[in-house]
Amino acid sequence: MNRLLAPVLFAAAAALPLSSFAVELDAPLVCNESGHQFIADLMQQQLINPKPTHVESNSINAFSPMPDAHLTAFGFRVFAVVGFEKDDPMFRVGDGEPVAQSAYGAVVFGSDDKVKSALENAGSTAIVHHVAPLITAIFCKRS
Repeated sequence: MNRLLAPVLFAAAAALPLSSFAVELDAPLVCNESGHQFIADLMQQQLINPKPTHVESNSINAFSPMPDAHLTAFGFRVFAVVGFEKDDPMFRVGDGEPVAQSAYGAVVFGSDDKVKSALENAGSTAIVHHVAPLITAIFCKRS
């Protein structure tokens, strides 16, 4: 059976775009930069769509990864990245009180407990927020 699958898998891999690549977001998610820097770096590398897909009332802007960018954070696949920087035209403002002067993070596929454990092992000061079953937000903020 493996001899039969090998040509199919090789053909499927050859059909993937060469620009497809994985990028780890672990380093910035130890909470050592601003929301502007985090999002601007990802935009500059064309890893996320520059237009937010959603803006929360607390002004957190959600951005989708580009189709050929496979983002990970501490071993978990990234579903979206989020960010906000007060008085920064890169971000849209929600209709409520902003969550912080500067905030950013990633929404990943993984349980709260597993994500929290991975952050602790990496020495990250990020906050873990439950979003939905097996969907967790990793969040950094500055007051």
